[in-house]
Amino acid sequence: IYLSLTAVCAAAYYLAGMSVFDAVGHSFSTIAIGGFSTHDQSMRFFDSAKIDYIAILFMFLAGINFTLHFLAWRRKTVSAYLADSEFRAYVITLTTVFALCSIVLIYDNTYSSVADSIRYGLFQSVSIGTTTGFTNASFHLWPTFLPALLILASFVGGCAGSTGGGIKVIRCMLLFKQGGREIKRLIHPNAIIGIRVGDRIINDRVVDAVWGFFAAYILIFVILLLSLMGTGLDQTTAFSSVAACLNNLGPGLGAVHQHYGDLSSSAKYLL
Repeated sequence: IYLSLTAVCAAAYYLAGMSVFDAVGHSFSTIAIGGFSTHDQSMRFFDSAKIDYIAILFMFLAGINFTLHFLAWRRKTVSAYLADSEFRAYVITLTTVFALCSIVLIYDNTYSSVADSIRYGLFQSVSIGTTTGFTNASFHLWPTFLPALLILASFVGGCAGSTGGGIKVIRCMLLFKQGGREIKRLIHPNAIIGIRVGDRIINDRVVDAVWGFFAAYILIFVILLLSLMGTGLDQTTAFSSVAACLNNLGPGLGAVHQHYGDLSSSAKYLL
């Protein structure tokens, strides 16, 4: 499945106008959700709507649990995707981020046309949301809350069993459901309330393991954030660079919106 997606992605890039070298290189980086490009400008180098939409499709596919790809191929139906709770949450998350980005870009007249606002909003939402890290626009200059929204989306990341980084959609789902269960327990202290994902009741030990992962994640994040600020970095740069490294994202905000080359040696070692 991985090899097939990579080959089809490379062929699509080539037919859309990339050279063979660029097509193969970017297909590796797209399916692996690596985000590296053969050009300093990343996807902006090509300035092609066709290439952007091809990247969007394959970044989206790479962020899905590969077990679902196998089941869909084996059963010759997309029902495996639609029946999966994590996949639905994944789609809802990316759609919400995309909708907010596009609405703000259109309202602010950031780009000359609605089509461009939708294209750039969709590309960066999927790229950052799946932790790929490709860029086709200077999203760090986008208006209001959009840069912070995109960085926060990378915390969710891709599905379990995908090539995406981040905390993973299923863990975020369980954290959210656990929070809802605790609120219900405040109202009904004697009730026995299970956490359900799809048609399955999740064992409390699994939920505890997720909370343990989340606690360790936050602790490491805070320690690194404070350490980087101690090296002289501003809060925006420190926050986004830690998020970009822990989530396997890449691009950040502030002083690291293009590269990390200007950071001090101590900051680089911490990252």
